[in-house]
Amino acid sequence: MSDEQIEPAVDERPVSESIYSEEGGVREELVEAISDAIEARNRDAVRDALRDLHESEVGDILEAVEEDERSPLVELAGDGFDFAALTEVDEAIRLDIVDNLPNKKIAEAVRELESDDAVYILEDLESEDREEILAQIPFQERIRLRRSLDYPEDSAGRRMATEFIAVPPFWTVGKAIDYIRAGEDLPERFTEIFTIEPTFKLAGTLPLDTMLRAKRDVVISDIHDRNSHPIKAEIDQEEAAQIFERYDLLSAPVVDENDRLVGVLTIDDVVDVIQEEAAEDIKRLAGVGDEELSDSVRDIARSRIVWLGINLVTAVLASLIIGLFDATIEQMVALAILMPIVASMGGNAGTQTMTVAVRALATKDIDHYNARRIVKKELQVGLLNGVVFAVVIGMVAIVWFQQFSLGVVIGLAMIVNMIFAAASGILIPIALDKLDADPAIASGVFVTTVTDVVGFFAFLGLAAWWYGI
Repeated sequence: MSDEQIEPAVDERPVSESIYSEEGGVREELVEAISDAIEARNRDAVRDALRDLHESEVGDILEAVEEDERSPLVELAGDGFDFAALTEVDEAIRLDIVDNLPNKKIAEAVRELESDDAVYILEDLESEDREEILAQIPFQERIRLRRSLDYPEDSAGRRMATEFIAVPPFWTVGKAIDYIRAGEDLPERFTEIFTIEPTFKLAGTLPLDTMLRAKRDVVISDIHDRNSHPIKAEIDQEEAAQIFERYDLLSAPVVDENDRLVGVLTIDDVVDVIQEEAAEDIKRLAGVGDEELSDSVRDIARSRIVWLGINLVTAVLASLIIGLFDATIEQMVALAILMPIVASMGGNAGTQTMTVAVRALATKDIDHYNARRIVKKELQVGLLNGVVFAVVIGMVAIVWFQQFSLGVVIGLAMIVNMIFAAASGILIPIALDKLDADPAIASGVFVTTVTDVVGFFAFLGLAAWWYGI
């Protein structure tokens, strides 16, 4: 080896994190520079700004610029725009951009994308536009995309990539390596290859690290993994994500109803699924539907108005309970001051239990084997918390209104409501799940109704009985 030092190749590309500020958003000066370039119709400046950026970073820039600048940004970027960035933005932004592009341009872009990204963009289009775009795509690619689009929305089949490497199990390692090296129509990145029978049924999987450690003359059937945890294309994407979590997978084969290999699901798509499902559960718990930050005011209002209306009905029901004890409240004003405390504490306790229950149901941590034990535990927690806060609020009431009996009444009401809050918080989600209803979207209203009604009825009813009013 010569004494001359070999200089390593220097990557002069800007560090990708530099597009972000310390707060995590896209730097304001970059957004302003891109906006100025768009206004000036400066193609070179726009392309320079997007050059070498990851698709997710381009997506963040699309979300950062003004609404009327997004389509011109894509237009000015031309061939320098990575359409995979459209999979990183809200649906409303994606549709707004796509609607302003000719179908011919979309077809050209789709041909360059991996199949899972292409399906992600095509699935939200109007059927007429989608068919026109598919007609401009080569036959073999078109068939693969149609097959993915035929699977149910939010299924593993919609998320899978149809580019994969499959070889017969009787090949040797050397022959498989030569095939991969010579192949032109193969996925750019992969962590394992699949072995298939002549009928295209999945035989097993072979991780790359296993293959690279084996000698060239080793037959693949001797080293492939027959327990490959295949995922049915029709199952829900959330269930597919749970399989990844259970078996610590990086990728998994996707098979049809006849166990024939049709695609591969990879960890990057599963991470997106986990994030989407978690966000969906949080939104539904609050009754806000599937809205996005980029949605219009009208769409957001329409998304929320239904559950606000249902909440109004339940609030009226709670008011009717209060109305039953109007005479009691008139004679003892302290009751009107204290009763929101009981309902509020019950509501918060019920929401805590409900949140844990809904998440546990989503991750399949609650089943018929442990449901009874978990319900019993939550009731014990409700009782314990009820006693603790009964003592606290009872003492407050006694000191505040100088009435020992009032402290006893509100303490007993607190215990009753905290127990009912725990019971409703765990039993309502379980019951809705048994009825095949989404516990996330409906539990909140029912739990709030129970805690309000029980809280007011317990407190005012006990007061009416205690004081004989």
